Amino acid sequence: MEGKQQLPPPGSGAPGAAGEERRPEEGKDAAGGGALGRPLGPTPSQSRFQVDLVAEGAGRPAEEPRKASGERGPAGKGSEEAKGRFRVNFVDPAAGDESPGEPGGGSSEGGNVSFQNGGDTVLSEGSLHSGGHHHYYYDTHTNTYYLRTFGHNTMDAVPRIDHYRHTAADLGEKLLRPSLAELHDELDKEPFEDGYANGEEGTPAGEAAATYTPDSKGVVKFGWIKGVLVRCMLNIWGVMLFIRLSWIVGQAGIGLSVLVIGMATVVTTITGLSTSAIATNGFVRGGGAYYLISRSLGPEFGGAIGLIFAFANAVAVAMYVVGFAETVVELLKENGTLMIDEMNDIRIIGAITVVILLGISVAGMEWEAKAQIVLLVILILAIGDFVIGTFIPLDSKKPKGFFGYKAEIFMENFGPDFRHEETFFSVFAIFFPAATGILAGANISGDLADPQSAIPKGTLLAILITTLVYIGIAVSVGSCVVRDATGNLNNTIVTELTNCTTAACKLNYDFSSCQTGCQYGLMNNFQVMSMVSGFAPLISAGIFSATLSSALASLVSAPKIFQALCKDNIYPGFQIFAKGYGKNNEPLRGYLLTFLIALGFILIAELNVIAPIISNFFLASYALINFSVFHASLAKSPGWRPAFKYYNMWISLVGAILCCIVMFVINWWAALLTYVIVLGLYIYVTYKKPDVNWGSSTQALTYLNALQHSIRLSGVEDHVKNFRPQCLIMTGAPNARPALLHLVHAFTKNVGLMICGHVHMGPRRQAMKELSTDLAKYQRWLIKNKMKAFYAPVHAEDLRDGGQYLMQAAGLGRMRPNTLVVGFKKNWRQGDMRDVETYINLFHDAFDIQYGVVVIRLKEGLDISHLQGQEELLSSQEKSPCTKDVIVKVDYSKKAETDTSIAFAPSSSERTHTLHKDSKSPSSPLNLADQRLLDASTQFQKKQGKSNIDVWWLFDDGGLTLLIPYLLTTKKKWKDCKIRVFIGGKINRIDHDRRAMATLLSKFRIDFSDIMVLGDINTKPKKENIAAFEEMIEPFRLHEDDKEQEVADKMKEDEPWRITDNELELYKTKTYRQIRLNELLKEHSSTANIIVMSLPVARKGAVSSALYMAWLEALSKDLPPILLVRGNHQSVLTFYS
Repeated sequence: MEGKQQLPPPGSGAPGAAGEERRPEEGKDAAGGGALGRPLGPTPSQSRFQVDLVAEGAGRPAEEPRKASGERGPAGKGSEEAKGRFRVNFVDPAAGDESPGEPGGGSSEGGNVSFQNGGDTVLSEGSLHSGGHHHYYYDTHTNTYYLRTFGHNTMDAVPRIDHYRHTAADLGEKLLRPSLAELHDELDKEPFEDGYANGEEGTPAGEAAATYTPDSKGVVKFGWIKGVLVRCMLNIWGVMLFIRLSWIVGQAGIGLSVLVIGMATVVTTITGLSTSAIATNGFVRGGGAYYLISRSLGPEFGGAIGLIFAFANAVAVAMYVVGFAETVVELLKENGTLMIDEMNDIRIIGAITVVILLGISVAGMEWEAKAQIVLLVILILAIGDFVIGTFIPLDSKKPKGFFGYKAEIFMENFGPDFRHEETFFSVFAIFFPAATGILAGANISGDLADPQSAIPKGTLLAILITTLVYIGIAVSVGSCVVRDATGNLNNTIVTELTNCTTAACKLNYDFSSCQTGCQYGLMNNFQVMSMVSGFAPLISAGIFSATLSSALASLVSAPKIFQALCKDNIYPGFQIFAKGYGKNNEPLRGYLLTFLIALGFILIAELNVIAPIISNFFLASYALINFSVFHASLAKSPGWRPAFKYYNMWISLVGAILCCIVMFVINWWAALLTYVIVLGLYIYVTYKKPDVNWGSSTQALTYLNALQHSIRLSGVEDHVKNFRPQCLIMTGAPNARPALLHLVHAFTKNVGLMICGHVHMGPRRQAMKELSTDLAKYQRWLIKNKMKAFYAPVHAEDLRDGGQYLMQAAGLGRMRPNTLVVGFKKNWRQGDMRDVETYINLFHDAFDIQYGVVVIRLKEGLDISHLQGQEELLSSQEKSPCTKDVIVKVDYSKKAETDTSIAFAPSSSERTHTLHKDSKSPSSPLNLADQRLLDASTQFQKKQGKSNIDVWWLFDDGGLTLLIPYLLTTKKKWKDCKIRVFIGGKINRIDHDRRAMATLLSKFRIDFSDIMVLGDINTKPKKENIAAFEEMIEPFRLHEDDKEQEVADKMKEDEPWRITDNELELYKTKTYRQIRLNELLKEHSSTANIIVMSLPVARKGAVSSALYMAWLEALSKDLPPILLVRGNHQSVLTFYS
C-alpha cells in the first residue's frame, strides 16, 4: 500500500508531469523540476513528508521555493494510507495581494500551515505559488535544490538557519531536518516517530507554536540609536547633572571629582562590556537584565535578580518623579504660589505626573520613544545653554561667585575641601547613582530590531558620551565659580589688599564675611548651573527633561522585565502578569502594577531612605551580569562564543567585585539588605526547582567540575580506608522493585555509587528506541523520588549478556561498581530452568570480575510491576504506544527469557504480545498476597524502630558483610537499630571466640549490642526439613544411576542445571549446613528488622545451578528481609589509621 503512487489526473497541471514546459519568465528550473523529467516514485520513507499546496489567483508565475526541502514527485496516497506522512497546506489569499515578507529570513510566505499528523513536518521557505487553480502535493524531501547542489537526489538536508530555531521562534518557522532514522533505517521498516535532535523534543505547545507565523505588520522595533543610545543617555544624565554635580566639585575639588566620575565609569564600562558579551551570545528576547542573567547563570540567580530589578525600576519611577516635583515646588515657592504646603505639593504634582507618564507608556512604545527624543533634545539644549553661559561672565553674577574661566579659581578648586563630615566615599556614594541607567537599552531588548548589535554599540557609546559631558561640566564649573560667595554687591574690594589668599580676593571680591554660612558658591547653592547659564529657565527645563525621561524609561523597563520573569513561570503566583496585549505584546497589567508601586512611594515622599536601596538593587544586577561573563568563560562551555570579543573574564570578575564594594560604600545596611533579599529569593527558587532548562553556565561548570574531579580521582590508587560499596543493582525498571532500590539506597546514599541496571531484550530495533526514552524517563523518576542513583539500560540477547555488559562497562574511572546487587528469584521452581542457569551464572560472572555479590530476599517478593508499574507508565509523560488506560496484567510465563523475577523488566515490544485487560478496575481491592507485596515494597521508606540488624558473619569475605549493616545504622531511618553479630565456633571455645570477635569489632570501631557464638551449626538438621529439601529438588535431579550412561550424558549436556546423584552426595554436608542455618535463623533472628548473612559460594562447574538455587532457597525461606552478602575477599575494613 505504501509503495503505490497515484498519478496526477490528465490536464491537472501538476508539476512534474511529463512534458511540462518551463515558463519563459522564470530564469531557473520550474519548482517541480519539470524540465528534468519526473523522478521515479519516491521510496516510502522519502514520501513521508508532503506539502498539500493550494494556490488561488491566476496568472502569477510560480516562483521557485528557495532552499525548500523537497522535490515535487508524483502525488502519493493520502495521509491516511501512508505511514507517518504529513501534509502542510499553504493558502495564498487573493491574487493581487503581496505576501508578507520574511522576517528574519525564515518565515514561510503564505499562511495557514496545518499539521495533520502531529506537526512532525518540514516547512518550505519562500513563495509557493502556481498559475491557475491547481491542487497538488509537494514532496519536500527531494527538491531539485539538492539535485542542483550535489548532482544527485538526496534526502539529506543542507545546513540552514531554520533547522536551528526554537519551536516558538518569532523570526520564522522551525524546520525539522530528516532524522537519523529516516536516513539510516532499512526502507521496509517504519522510521522512528520521534527523531528529534538533542533536547528539542516537539512538545504539543511547541508544535502549536510552530504553526504560528507572526504578522510583522504593526510591530514596532527600534534601531540602536533610538532604542539604546537615546535611552541610556537620558537615564544616565539625571538630576545629578544639574543640581548635585557643582556641589560635588565644591566638596571634592576638580581633581577628585574627575576621579569620582572615572571610578563610576570604570564600573559601568566593565558592566557594559559584560552586557555586550552576553547580549551577543545568541538571540536575545525581552526581559533585559533578567533575561541575560537567567539564561547565563540559570533561573535561581535570574529569578532573584529579575524580581528585585523590576521592583527597583518601579521605585526608581517614584524617585525620579519626586525629583521632578521638588523642582516644580521650588519654582512655586520662589513665586509664592504654593498650593498647600511643600510636602503635599510634591505628592500632588508627583501623582499627576506619574498618571501622565503612564498614559504615554500605555499609548505604546512608539509614543514613548517619540517622547524620549523630545526630552533628549531639551536636555542637550540645557547642557549647551550652560556651556554658552560659562563664556559670558556678567558683573551681576560676580557677587554670587561666577567670574568666568580663571586660572586662579581652577587652582583653588582643584584640591578637595570636605565640609560637614563629608568624605571622598560619601561624595562618591552621592554621585554613583548618576552613572547607573546603562541597562535602559538592554531592558527593552524585546523591542529592538537587532539586540545583538544594538546593545553593545548603544550602551558603550552612551557611557562614553555621558562620561565626557560629566567631566567637561565638572571641570568648567570648577574653573568658573568659587566655593563661597555672599551674593552681596557691596563686597567688592575697593582698596588693594596685600594678603590675598583666595581667588575671589584676587578678583577684587571679599567673601570672607560668610566663610561658614554663605548662600552662594559651589558649596552652598544647588542652582549654580542655572546661575551660570545664559538662559536660566532652560536649565529648569533640562531638570524636568532629565527626571521625566529617567522616570519614563524606568516605567517602561519594569513591566517588560516583570513580564519576561512571569512568562518563565519562576514564581507561579505572578503568572497573571505574563499576558501581553496588542501587536507589541505590551504588558498592560505590569504597567498598572508599576504605576501603583510608584504612586505608593510618591505618596510616602521619603526618598532619602529608599534611594540607597534602589542603587544597591541596580548594583546587585550589575555585579551578577559581570559574574555571569566570568562564570560562562570559566565553565568553558562550547556554547559560550559571544560575537563581541572585547571582554575579559578576569576584568568581568573585577567588575563584579567592584560592584559589591560600591554597594557597601554607598550604604552598608542597604547592601546587607540587598544580599539577604537576593539570597532569600535564590534559596526559594532553588527549593521550588522550576522546570526550565536554559543551558546555563552553572550546568556547564557542574559538568566541568565533575569531569575534572573524575579524572583527578582516576589517578588516585584505591585505599582500604576509602572503600565504599558501589552497587550495580539489577532492578529492571527502577519503579518495578522499590524495596530493592530503597534498601540499597539506604546504605549507598551520600556514601557510594548506585547504578540501576536494566537489561532490555527482544527485537533490537524496538529495544534501541526504548533505551533512549527510558533513559530520560527513569533518570527523571529517580531524581523525582530523591534517589541518588544513575539509570543504565542496555540491550542484550539475554540477562547474562546484559549483566556482563553492565559489570564491565558501567561507571567511569574510579566511580565504577564493585558490588552486584540482585533480587532473589522467588518463582524459580515454576519458571524455565534456563532462566535459573542464567541467573546463577550472573553470580559466577560477578565473582570472575572481582565483584562482591548481594542477594536480597523479601518473603513477599520484590517485583510490583504488575500492580503499579502500568499505572506509573500511564501517568508518566511518555505514554508507550501500546499502553491503554486500563490496569494491565502481563503474563510472562509463555516466554522463557522474560521471567520478571529475574531482575529486569521486559521491553514493551514483548508486553504487547501478552497484554490482556485485568477484570478488576483500578479501584477494586487487591487480593491479600498483592496487598502484602505492596506493603513490603514500602517498608524501607519508613523509619525503622528500635530493633535489631542481625549480622551472621560466618565467613570472612573482607568485611563487606559487616560494613553494609554498619552503613545502614549511620542513616537517620536506621539509627535506632542495634547490630547483633552471630559467628560460628566450637562449643568448648565459645567465650574465647566471643572475646576475639569483640576485640576485632572494637578495633574496627563498629558498635554492637551482642555477639553470639553458634556452636551447633554442624548439628544435623531436622528430618522433616531434610525431607522438604529433597522434595524441593526432586524435579531437578538427573538420577543418572537409574538411566543408561549415554542417555544420562545426553540429558546432562542438554540440561546442565540438573543435579547429579554424585554431586548431591559430594555436597551433602554443605546442603545440611544451609538447612541447619535456616533453622538457627528462625530460632534467633525471626524478630530482626533485617538479616545480613554470608552468601554461600558454589564452585563454578562443580555445583549445578539447581542445587545452588536450592541452597539459597533453603537458607533464606520464611525469614524477615535477608541480605546474602559475599565480598570479593579484598579487605574493606581496617583498624589502622
